[in-house]
Amino acid sequence: MVIQGNHLEELRDVMTGWIQRYPLSPLEDEQILVQSNGIAQWLKMALAENEDKGGCGIAAAMKVQLPGRFIWQAYRCFEPDIPSASPFDKGPLTWTLYQLLSDQTTLQASIPNPDCLSPLLGFLQKDADPRRVYQLAAKLSDIYDQYQIYRADWLEAWEASRDVLIRAGQESEVPLSEEQLWQPALWRLICETIRQQPLKTTLSEREGFWAKKSRSEIHRIIVEQARQQRSAPDDLPKRVIVFGISALPQQNLELLQSLSHVCQVLLFVHNPSPHYWGDLIEGRALLKQYTRTRERKIPEGIPLENLHLQGNPLLASWGKQGRDYLHLLDENDQPESYRNHFNRIDLFEPPHPDDQGKMSLLRQVQDDIYQLRSLDERKERSRSAEHQVDPDSDNSLQFIVAHSPQREVEILHDQLLDAFEQAQKQGASLQPRDILVMVPDVSVYAPHVQAVFGRYQQTKEAGGIGEYLVRDSRFIPYYISDQGQRGVNSLLTAFESLLQLRDARFAVSELLDLLDTPALQNRFGFSEEYLPRLHQWIKGANIRWGLDQQHRSELDLPEAGEQNSWLFGLKRMLLGYAVGQGERWQEIEPYDEIAGLEAALIGPLVLLIDALQLTRQEMMTPWEPREWERMINGLCHRFFTTDSPSDERAISTISKGMESWCQECELGQLLHEPLPLEVVREELLSRIDQPTLTQKFLGGSVNFATLMPMRAIPFKQVWLLGMNDADYPRSQQAADFDLMTNDYRPGDRSRREDDRYLFLEALLSARERLVISWVGRNIRDNSEKPPSVLVGQLRDYLDAGWFLASQAGGAESRTLLEAITTEHPLQPFSKQYFQPNAESKALFTYAKEWRDVHGEMAQGHDQIPDASQALVSGERTLPALKLDAPLTLTDLAGFLRHPVKTFFSRRLGVNWFDGGEVAEDEERFALDGLERWALQKTLIDRVIQQQAKFPDSPADRLLEQSLNSLRAAGELPMAAFADAEQVRLKEALYEPLSLYQTLQQQYQDSYSSAVRVFDLTTGDRLEAQLNDLRRNASGETIRLVLQPSRLFRGDDLKYEHLIRHWPYHLFAQLEQPVITHLLGADSQQTIQMQPMASAQAEAILLDLAQAWLENINQLWPLACKTGFSHLTDGDPEGQYMGGFRHTGECGEHPAYSRFWPDFQSLAADGRFEALAERLYAPMLASLKPIAGDQV
Repeated sequence: MVIQGNHLEELRDVMTGWIQRYPLSPLEDEQILVQSNGIAQWLKMALAENEDKGGCGIAAAMKVQLPGRFIWQAYRCFEPDIPSASPFDKGPLTWTLYQLLSDQTTLQASIPNPDCLSPLLGFLQKDADPRRVYQLAAKLSDIYDQYQIYRADWLEAWEASRDVLIRAGQESEVPLSEEQLWQPALWRLICETIRQQPLKTTLSEREGFWAKKSRSEIHRIIVEQARQQRSAPDDLPKRVIVFGISALPQQNLELLQSLSHVCQVLLFVHNPSPHYWGDLIEGRALLKQYTRTRERKIPEGIPLENLHLQGNPLLASWGKQGRDYLHLLDENDQPESYRNHFNRIDLFEPPHPDDQGKMSLLRQVQDDIYQLRSLDERKERSRSAEHQVDPDSDNSLQFIVAHSPQREVEILHDQLLDAFEQAQKQGASLQPRDILVMVPDVSVYAPHVQAVFGRYQQTKEAGGIGEYLVRDSRFIPYYISDQGQRGVNSLLTAFESLLQLRDARFAVSELLDLLDTPALQNRFGFSEEYLPRLHQWIKGANIRWGLDQQHRSELDLPEAGEQNSWLFGLKRMLLGYAVGQGERWQEIEPYDEIAGLEAALIGPLVLLIDALQLTRQEMMTPWEPREWERMINGLCHRFFTTDSPSDERAISTISKGMESWCQECELGQLLHEPLPLEVVREELLSRIDQPTLTQKFLGGSVNFATLMPMRAIPFKQVWLLGMNDADYPRSQQAADFDLMTNDYRPGDRSRREDDRYLFLEALLSARERLVISWVGRNIRDNSEKPPSVLVGQLRDYLDAGWFLASQAGGAESRTLLEAITTEHPLQPFSKQYFQPNAESKALFTYAKEWRDVHGEMAQGHDQIPDASQALVSGERTLPALKLDAPLTLTDLAGFLRHPVKTFFSRRLGVNWFDGGEVAEDEERFALDGLERWALQKTLIDRVIQQQAKFPDSPADRLLEQSLNSLRAAGELPMAAFADAEQVRLKEALYEPLSLYQTLQQQYQDSYSSAVRVFDLTTGDRLEAQLNDLRRNASGETIRLVLQPSRLFRGDDLKYEHLIRHWPYHLFAQLEQPVITHLLGADSQQTIQMQPMASAQAEAILLDLAQAWLENINQLWPLACKTGFSHLTDGDPEGQYMGGFRHTGECGEHPAYSRFWPDFQSLAADGRFEALAERLYAPMLASLKPIAGDQV
């Protein structure tokens, strides 16, 4: 019995009514076949409704399945001896093929004409990677599985040694080309191999008979048996309901037809139109005329190229899959035999006008498909005012253009908030569960959905006793369906990483990712709060990658040695805990940060490394399937202790996946053949993400889901995101050897045709509103990007068939597409969202944070100058900042070196350069400038520390000892690279360290200055103290500073490295005259800052503090290097803009290129010269270079 209709709600109601009217016995289950979990849950919710609402009051005793699983169970109802799984199933067939393809010599010897295997063997012999054999076997098993379902006549001919293709409709046999003769030869070998396999001892003779039959053979036997049987088998369901499936193979329909002789079979089918529309689409010659729907709107005899002018173009373009399915149903349908049992078997209802009697644009499009209207008919109807579109009152069909998926989701959130608000104002009912959002691939959009919708789950608000968490009023409940568990569950993510251990480098970042897994933390006793400290130790111990020297040798890197490996770092940690800051022991440099109770963290880390090493050794060996099952289950026990339901389900998924795989290997006779890790890993990971009908859907929230068959169940609002040209319809490249590609038959599946029909279903399932969004602008250059071809066809159809109501009188210059399409700006904080006189009322946002930024404009002031430009030009200053702590000399030093950076970091809290620690996975082969600077600073600190302990030790000896310590600590590059770097570091620091030691010996008395506090005019304070003053016997005082940076660039001073010491020099003058000696790497000279009068130094110091306060209230056009170049009559423009092999100062901070892209703009208003003179000129007068031999 086939019940057709254009509304799934009415089909659902008829199904529910039928179940109520003709209930099954109490212990019998309703057998319902669906195509997706969305339809399954939708039907369960309908059946669970109260009886006064058309439901049964409860949804129980229901067995909801996918058609493929039910078909096999139906076979077993007629023949219980049919095994639950067949060697000809896709899974076991993969391993049968893997076994055959792995032994190419035996394969050639097993085929009478081995020359036909040349294409197959040529592919296999290109690469020895075992995954090549496995992937080919998996692809071939899929092809043969499809042949069993869709081309059983081919396989029957091939088994009879007829290497032909049978063409549908022509009943003719076409010989196979020579390059494809291997396919029938291989199929015959598969059948022979399976039939010659010894039977399991637990199988009876009858069970063995069925175990050696292919699916197509079993189907043929069972269908014939069902047609001849008079009564239903005991295990066969009394009623089978097929609901909402948009396509079924002809083989499945044949079985359902044969079952209808012994049980009740009801098919509830969605049909877009009550009229005959089979002539609209190519391939109609393969189909017979509808017998059920004889009414025709299209005259016969019209050429194919003119059909689009007669019927609805959207149905003609997108409806091929549905048409074929309806034809296949119609071939065996006998409506007269059951019509009397129903009030109607054709439940067609055209779209109706709304409460005001108006037909929205969406309903007009749906009505055109329903009535099969041609484009000419639509144009004629659009001449009347009632069919014209008013975009101000009709938002039923809209298009949105964005710059990225993130912007699509941000726009969606704002649009949904507006929809809920408007519905509340109008007294209409709109709940989050009434909205469905579909995308081509939900895994792409899931992070963006969580980032946008998840940010409003909890926000901080101030209360009487502090801050507390509340739910933001902008929060919209949401749920993301169809996500692969490997991308969601942390345990499965870690499990996937563990399966890569055999080939892993054991990089620091990989293990840090593992440590973030809660189940692994539970297993080894790691505490979440101590992980940052453990990360710090790992970085401090210079661990980079590799377990030990042996591990690196196995990766063909024997020369890498043990340095920077995990064993190297753990030895340093353990020795550091034992001896603290003691000496090296057996060439191990202790890492002295490990102390106290925190040292207990080392134990779990050692256990984890040991477990990883043991697991890696196990994975080096190929194992038989059952041994792999034991090993994988042991791996889960070794690394994970679950304490959450999701982790327990993940472990269960892994265990069940291994069990089902072993069963398939057993059917494929592969239980005793060792398999490499690559093959097992790929097979197991593919099983973990297999979708099921138990996935959540319709949970009372806004549903985000992947576009899939029959997912487009009725919703008030349907949103389609990501409708990009390259992403939808989704392309699936068919294998070159797939013979079905060029031999179309009604009922064949095609991913692109599926997607076309899905788009049609989505259009028809939207009851009130359909919004289609795509990334229509390039995020880099704003160039236009086309939408999906299906969106383009819909837009062309709308543009040709409708026009705006205001266009009738010539008052509207916009086209319909312009009126219903909104292009959104690149950023969510764009000014366009806050302009009250914006042309498009669709540009709005609920992001009040950005509204506060554009507050004046949002209040209706159109001519507001750019706030940032006003701040840069000096026309505007920010309110004075009240400091939480006194200013320090370090603050002043940083300000003088980077005035713009100080404004952004201290006033705005914006740090352009990520200061977070990033794990380093690569060993050093050479030192870049920053790394060499850091090492030189470490060496200077160590040598100065040792000079204080051993003042008589020569500087070169102390430097050599420190270099050896750094090398043992893994700070230098590996192997021979370290020798070269050690020489360079020694050459750079020997002279300045010797000079430093000489000055130390001349000024032996080291002391600290008193702490002084200065009150500033703003009410803030400057607090300072010096700890590096030195005195000689005569009472003369100096500051002695050795810095790792060079002080000279050629013969010119590097003033940007000197200016940091200027505030300290000024403060030193307040007690007595002090000379500051500055020494730098690669230099035999010292730079002296000359003493000055105390009053003058204090005045300059206080002016610097005042300048710091002014700078954080206003962005100054000042760049340090460029300022000194200007004051010393250099080339300030070249210094700022850069040149050949020289990066200008303009590139040191994004604000320079944003506000002053060239030197002319920097110096335009004269403030640059004045500020440089004020801040930098006093230091220039104080500098005096001195040769080392004159100290």
